[in-house]
Amino acid sequence: MPTAPLLAEIKFVDHSLGLMVEALRARGLLDRTLIIISAKHGQSPTDPKRVLRIPADNASLAPPSAILSPNGVGPGFPVVQALEDDVSLIWLSENNLTQTAGDVALLESHASQIGAAGGQISAGPPLNLLFNDPAVDPRTPNIIVAPNVGVVYTGGTKKLAEHGGFAHDDTNVMLLVAHPSLAEATISTPVATTQIAPTVLAALGLDPAALDAVRQEGTAVLPALKH
Repeated sequence: MPTAPLLAEIKFVDHSLGLMVEALRARGLLDRTLIIISAKHGQSPTDPKRVLRIPADNASLAPPSAILSPNGVGPGFPVVQALEDDVSLIWLSENNLTQTAGDVALLESHASQIGAAGGQISAGPPLNLLFNDPAVDPRTPNIIVAPNVGVVYTGGTKKLAEHGGFAHDDTNVMLLVAHPSLAEATISTPVATTQIAPTVLAALGLDPAALDAVRQEGTAVLPALKH
């Protein structure tokens, strides 16, 4: 069962969607309006008891950036930039595979201290399969640490969860499509939120292939709306 604050948020969203539907009906637009409801990301953990804020809940624990660069983060330090919440994104001062491999080994030796004993540390060729090589694209971090579910890297105690992680609850969101011409059904075909944009274009009678990303990535219209 959801907690009282979460239930209040669900009721708020449900009421807000109802107001939008009623506004469309009042204007005579509901029968020719395609409604798509989704979210940009999920939020983990769903169980508040799994939250572990590092170092706020346990001062003996530390975020990955503090292990690699204990004296600070920024120009002149081993870690020049770190973005840390549900995951840790680390940019190193030495952008080479030898340094990266050494830092990964250091983090793995401190896996329990950074809350990643059951998580994953990605760098080098495996990371390049997902993102551009950091040697040629400075936007890509050298190391990504996906810690145990529930770990949030923060010095405060107010957060019950954070977003941006790779856990199932972070990366899976609802996707609801409604239109009078659609029969009620659950579609089990795997889809992605990137398919919403070309679907909207197709519904408007526009060519989804006019989007560069659709052409480059081969993004399809949502399966129930191909025709």
